[in-house]
Amino acid sequence: MGKKMLNLEEQCQIVNLLKSSCEQKWIEETVTEFLSNSKLRHFNVCYSLSLLLQDKMMLSSSERLVAFAILHRSYSSQKSASNPFISFLVNAASDDGAEKYERAFVLHLLGCGNSSGQEFLQQSASDYIKNFDPSSQTFPQREQLQQQYFEKVHPEPYSSILKNASVRNVLADPDVPHGCDANSAELDLQPGAKSKLGSGDRNEALSGLMANLSLEGLIPHWIRPLPPRFPVDEKELVWLNPDNNHELQWDQGMCADTSRGAAVRDLIAKALKGPLAPNQQEQVIVELANDPKLVYHCGLTPRKLPELVENNPLIAVEVLTKLINSPEIPEYFTVLVNMDMSLHSMEVVNRLTTAVELPKEFVRMYITNCISSCENIKDKYMQNRLVRLVCVFLQSLIRNRIIDVKDLFIEVQAFCIEFSRIREAAGLFRLLKTLE
Repeated sequence: MGKKMLNLEEQCQIVNLLKSSCEQKWIEETVTEFLSNSKLRHFNVCYSLSLLLQDKMMLSSSERLVAFAILHRSYSSQKSASNPFISFLVNAASDDGAEKYERAFVLHLLGCGNSSGQEFLQQSASDYIKNFDPSSQTFPQREQLQQQYFEKVHPEPYSSILKNASVRNVLADPDVPHGCDANSAELDLQPGAKSKLGSGDRNEALSGLMANLSLEGLIPHWIRPLPPRFPVDEKELVWLNPDNNHELQWDQGMCADTSRGAAVRDLIAKALKGPLAPNQQEQVIVELANDPKLVYHCGLTPRKLPELVENNPLIAVEVLTKLINSPEIPEYFTVLVNMDMSLHSMEVVNRLTTAVELPKEFVRMYITNCISSCENIKDKYMQNRLVRLVCVFLQSLIRNRIIDVKDLFIEVQAFCIEFSRIREAAGLFRLLKTLE
């Protein structure tokens, strides 16, 4: 079965347009309404109309005129050669078996009739049929029309044997007598009367046909078997499939219990927001001691380190100790050096100096940052407090031989002289003198 060309909205639209042709509505109004609907796929609708027009039993007389008008006016702004249905229109105008009013109407559309302009469209289809005068119309020969239009259009499309052997999916009702006018009002089902042969709702039947069937009919499939493979030539490269004897390695971590890692991640997330309870801190330290690799999956990043240092310095020390051999440890040191100086940050650095071997450059930059922070603070109370903390911190580093005083002697000495009024600074100055 062929593919349906119209969706539900387009089916309803085309049925309503054709139905309006039975009313006293100008053909021009119906065509304009169709062209102004931008949601419709105009070519698909026009192609479906052309298939409906091929069978003279499908549409009523007035519906056929409206359909012909839509086929022509959809492409009237272009040259005749650009209208994909020009061949169909020419054949309809020269069809001796068609009604004369229909042939004359198509000729008017093509511009070959006696009417001037498009005045003949400013009336209903039924009025056109009623007022049509056969004696006033001359019909050109098919050859004349072909000579006028076919020389401007592409040749007729190739008609395959399979398409010629197709079976139409619309058949005439065998119960309707031969020669009976299907458009006669006598066949319309009157209210309260019994149904008879040929009666029924034409629009309902037309909607059902377009919704469930392809208008092109049933075409046999062209069976195309797969071509045989050519034999391999001696000079041709042959695709090789080498035998790979790989040994399977069992993943020991598969299906392992990850609940401990989840617990550590949750506690680290809480530690970034506030201090943990002592038992929670102990749980984190124990879990990291049992499985040091958990530190890589705990959710901590260098950007989050300042929050952990300020809220839980002991956990920060434990995490940084486990990350000391990580390629990301320089990023953590950079963040630690550049963060605001505080008691907790100095506590973290002081504990790290006794737990692991820190890079000398990091320690020197941190001390420089501490001294600079003390000099730049404006609040005297906070300044005195930070100076005391820095002096105690430096004395601890010097006594534990973490730093070489010679590298920072001048800088630390100037710091002690500037804040000599503070007792801890004076004590640090005396310590420096003893080491000279």
